[in-house]
Amino acid sequence: MAKYKFPKGFLWGAAISANQSEGAFEDGGKGLSNIDVIPFGENRIGIKLGVNPPTYPDDQYYPSHTGVDFYHKYKEDIKLMSDLGLKVFRTSIAWSRLYPLGDEEKPNKEGILFYKSVFQECAKYGIQPLVTLSHFDVPYGLVEKYGSWRAYELVSLYARYAETCFKEFGKYVHYFITFNEINIVLHSPFSGAGLTFKENENKNQVIYQAAHNILVASALATKIARQINSEIKIGCMLAGGSFYPYSPKPEDVLESIQHEQENLFFIDVQARGYYPSYAKKIFEEKNVKLDIRDGDLDILKNTVDFISFSYYSSRCVAADLTDKNVSDGNVIKSVINPFIQISDWGWGIDPVGLRITCNQLYDRYQKPLFCVENGFGAKDSLNDDGSITDDYRISYLKKHIEQLGYAIQDGVPVMGYIAWSFMDIVAASTGQMSKRYGFVFVDKDDKGNGTYNRSKKKSFEWYKDVIKTNGENL
Repeated sequence: MAKYKFPKGFLWGAAISANQSEGAFEDGGKGLSNIDVIPFGENRIGIKLGVNPPTYPDDQYYPSHTGVDFYHKYKEDIKLMSDLGLKVFRTSIAWSRLYPLGDEEKPNKEGILFYKSVFQECAKYGIQPLVTLSHFDVPYGLVEKYGSWRAYELVSLYARYAETCFKEFGKYVHYFITFNEINIVLHSPFSGAGLTFKENENKNQVIYQAAHNILVASALATKIARQINSEIKIGCMLAGGSFYPYSPKPEDVLESIQHEQENLFFIDVQARGYYPSYAKKIFEEKNVKLDIRDGDLDILKNTVDFISFSYYSSRCVAADLTDKNVSDGNVIKSVINPFIQISDWGWGIDPVGLRITCNQLYDRYQKPLFCVENGFGAKDSLNDDGSITDDYRISYLKKHIEQLGYAIQDGVPVMGYIAWSFMDIVAASTGQMSKRYGFVFVDKDDKGNGTYNRSKKKSFEWYKDVIKTNGENL
């Protein structure tokens, strides 16, 4: 195969999120978020799924409360980003740092000043921020008062928050994403959107009504951004990864198509501006009756500028799960694919799947793509001299970047590649620190103990060279 070339100006980056990195959960006037009440340990999964209501406060450990202290160490961390040569730094804003309860009339000035300082520090080193407005964050005050996104009131409250961000930070930030991995609300309702369920209620009704409200809010934010600053580019974001049929059996192929439709449902609306035809069937099968307000369908016509997505693994599905090995390594369940390797956490390793996903998304939407998350979680070990030799991470990233290059060669316009994550942060899935993704090691353990000191891994120097050569040296 001919050698691919990454285009001039390709945006190489790395990412973190506010709730996994900032810590300082009560500093600077910040309010609680839904993520702040999800504990580490055996109670975590039930709360994330919305099955068990959070019992905060109690004697459990909450990883987001300390994160990796980016709130106090951001200047040190952004200097390291400059050393790495990042073109783009993807991060998020904690909604409850700007609006502590979520429904205040005016934003918290200390929160505004913090993020301005972060973005100014990025500008100092020529690093562009790519900012996610809601990386699973919902002010806990809105969860308690309104039931989170099940209530239409959150549309206007989110719009107020988004408008604040565009006005206050638009000078520094030209790329925004409205919601992180928007489709995760289907699989992890509380961690994804602050949703909990009452006994015997139709969970699908709650989830899809919340999804409608989120989609309206996203489109409204897109409209507001363009009114404020025509230079701002707005993207949506998908938890990506194609669904392969387990076999050529027609029933398995049909199953894979239906899973793709369910997974792309949100992006279909955000990219096309209307509900897809198959939505009617989904709603009928799940006994969902949406409350669509006057003007909602017109608001949805405000479509995004680009499609961003995370990619960690492909998925595999079968119509009949009898005698199939199903991985529970991720919130999106998958039959174990015998043709690919599996990580220590049960995630399939499929670099070619990234190329497939890029081609499918561009064929479907004809909008520029941005791979904003891709990385490898592993248990990194310190050598005697304090160094970390993470050749397995280098191998994973190299193979995926290679396939992204082939996707570009296929004719897919890809804006950039953002590795997850810049430094070790709290794992969203498990709350662990031992599930490490970063180029920079952070001295913290699963119980929150450690110095929080930063040190470069072997992959840091490798990725630095990848960026410097625009992908020539992998």
